Amino acid sequence: MDLGKAFALRAEHEKRERIELEQRKQEEARLRREARARLDELVKDKALNDPAAEIARHFDYGGKIKRVYVNEAQLKALNAGELGVLQSNGRYVLVAADVLAQAEAIFAAAVALKVDPAAPVAEPAYDDPRYQVPDDLVW
Repeated sequence: MDLGKAFALRAEHEKRERIELEQRKQEEARLRREARARLDELVKDKALNDPAAEIARHFDYGGKIKRVYVNEAQLKALNAGELGVLQSNGRYVLVAADVLAQAEAIFAAAVALKVDPAAPVAEPAYDDPRYQVPDDLVW
């Protein structure tokens, strides 16, 4: 086999790989669009957001701090795990826990806040002896 044939085979192989990768990406995007459409259909009439709510409940989603406004009863239910938050069409929608479970089965990436009341409470990092400030420290 000469060098020209080897380069041609390699170029053809790389081209096939690029085409397959692009097809996989397009298929994944199509599946995400279909899942989002099913999620939007599920959440359409089940949003519990209160337009008069004034309490901001902050949470981490996508590596950023986001917020949803709730009333006092919704805040207690949200912190108890009876409610959850979904990201749908650029909004954060407050939904019941059963709807949240269905949404998680359809498209798990849309679940923005799901509180597990049985989860152990994490200890603050500053309780670690490595971070203790000595008593004789003078500024």
